[in-house]
Amino acid sequence: MVAPSLLGCWVVADRPEGQVALRLTEVEAYSGAGEDPASHAHRGPTPRAEIMFGPPGRLYVYFSYGVHWCANVVVGPVGRGAAVLLRAGEVVAGEPLARSRRPAARAARDLARGPARLTQALAIGPDDRGAALLDPASGVRLHRGSPPADVSAGPRVGISVATDLPWRFWETGAPSVSPFRAGGKPRRAARQDQARD
Repeated sequence: MVAPSLLGCWVVADRPEGQVALRLTEVEAYSGAGEDPASHAHRGPTPRAEIMFGPPGRLYVYFSYGVHWCANVVVGPVGRGAAVLLRAGEVVAGEPLARSRRPAARAARDLARGPARLTQALAIGPDDRGAALLDPASGVRLHRGSPPADVSAGPRVGISVATDLPWRFWETGAPSVSPFRAGGKPRRAARQDQARD
């Protein structure tokens, strides 16, 4: 599985106002079409998730809950639809700029703690969909870093299906790792439970 090997890697984003770089401390794996019901790729290619089915090393960016952007690294072979959600990181360069984008963050650990905060700190958005993360000329790049000494694994955060898979990986003890929040029942299941009551 690719996801744990991304821990310790750097994500570098160049913007007109400057550069911010962070070191990944938490990620989540999502498998391909027909394999993982929690994945956007589960039902096959759609306009939203088509990038997941392309070449590895691309950035899959999507709008979550109509509120914020999330960023994923495509990791599967072409046609599979596997990706890794970038959940959290520690800012290692450009902290003043990251703070200007995240004024509510009181501590450095909170600048990119959680997938929405991570994209805010890096100023990642819809224009970055499909960015080639290994291309030195790309505005968003992924660089190999130093792997953490210890990695933990557990259930993914905030999903309501495939909750038994331990596909969330984080650097043990890293302060920037987001707290675990279990997902609820799928809406259909919740309605069925209400109908039975």
